[in-house]
Amino acid sequence: MTIFASSTPLRALLCGTAFLALSACEDGFDLDMRGGLGNKFDTTDAAINATQARPSPDARGVITYSNYQVAVAQRGDSVADVAARIGVDAEELARYNGLSSSTKLRKDEVLALRNPVSTLPGDSTGTAPAPGAVDITALAQGAIDSSPVTTSALPAAAAAGPEPVRHRVARGETAFTIARLYNVSVRSLADWNGLDKDFSVREGQYLLIPVAQNQASAAPAPLAATTSPGTGTPTPTPPSATQPLPQEETPVAAAPIETPPAPELEKPTKAVAAARMGFPVQGPIVREYTKGKNDGIGIGASAGTPVKAAAAGTVAAITENTDNLPIIVVKHPNNLLTVYANVDGLKVKKGDSVARGQQLAAVRAGSSDFLHFEVRKGFDSVDPLPYLQ
Repeated sequence: MTIFASSTPLRALLCGTAFLALSACEDGFDLDMRGGLGNKFDTTDAAINATQARPSPDARGVITYSNYQVAVAQRGDSVADVAARIGVDAEELARYNGLSSSTKLRKDEVLALRNPVSTLPGDSTGTAPAPGAVDITALAQGAIDSSPVTTSALPAAAAAGPEPVRHRVARGETAFTIARLYNVSVRSLADWNGLDKDFSVREGQYLLIPVAQNQASAAPAPLAATTSPGTGTPTPTPPSATQPLPQEETPVAAAPIETPPAPELEKPTKAVAAARMGFPVQGPIVREYTKGKNDGIGIGASAGTPVKAAAAGTVAAITENTDNLPIIVVKHPNNLLTVYANVDGLKVKKGDSVARGQQLAAVRAGSSDFLHFEVRKGFDSVDPLPYLQ
C-alpha cells in the first residue's frame, strides 16, 4: 500500500509532463529550432511546397534555361574537368563560382555559367545551332557583358518549362534559411544542387531553387440557378403591361435659329509616330521571322546597297561565320541588340558609337542579294517587324 500511494503522485507528474510535451508539439514546437525564438520555433512551412525533379542535363552536363545555363558535375570531377568538358576557361569558371580550378566537386553539384555555351543536338532544354552557323546567342551574351552601354537585367523569357530562380548565397545564409526563404524543403534544395549530407553551402555559391509542382486548377464556377423540371421558364413582364406609354406631344414648329458660321481653324498636322527602329535597307521582305527556325528577316537589296544602323547604339561585336563573312552586332539601350549579316565593306569597328541611319557596311554580292537582320531582347530573338513599323 505504501508503494502504491507514493507512486501515484509520480505517475500524475509524468502524465502532466507528457501532456505538456504533446501540447507543445501541437503548437508548432520544432526541435531543430531553425525558426527563431520569436516565431514559435515553427519550420514546417519550409516543406509545404512539393517540388519537381531537376531536369536532366545533356551529355556534357549542361542544363539550358531561357535566361541562363548551369553545368552539373559528374562523380570525381574537378572544376577544371567540367570546364574542359563544356569548352570554357577553367579559371574564369572557378572564379565566377568562388572556387579554384582544382577544387573537387560532388556528384550533381551545380556550377553557374557566366556566358552561355552551345547546346548539343537533341538536347530537350535548348536548340543546337545549324552546322557552320555562328552561335548568335553566345555572341549576344558576350556583347551584353562587354559593351559600355548601360542596360537593365535580362528579362524573363518564355521557356518550355518553369525556369527556377538562381540564388547566390550571401554571408550568414544556410541551406535551411534559403529553403525557408523560398518555401521549399531543404532536401529538395540539396537534391537539385548536389549538397553534402550536412547541407553545407558557401558564400558566393549559386543554387537552383526547386520548382514547385503545378497547383490544382481553380474550381469551376457554379452553374446558374435553373427552374425545376416541368415548371417552365418564367416570362418577364413587358414594360407596357405595368405602365401606359407616355403621352406624345408634338412641339410647335419654330422659326429656324440662324447659326453663325464656325471660325476657320488651321488644318491639323497629321502626326506620324516614329518607329522605334529604321529599316537598315529598303526592300521587300524575302524571308519572314519564324521563332526557332529563322531568328531574323531577310530584306531584299541589291549588292553594294549601304547597310545602316537601325537605331543609335554601340558596335558590341564583329565576328565571322565559317565562310569568313562578317556579322555585326550593335547594342542599344533597353537591353536590345541588332544583328546584320550577309554584308561586306565594313565602315565601323568594335566599340564605335553609331547613330541611327549611319552606314555600317554594304550588302554582299552573291547568289541572292539580301540583308539578314535580327532584333534580340537580351539574347532571345524577337520578331523585328514590330520595331520597324
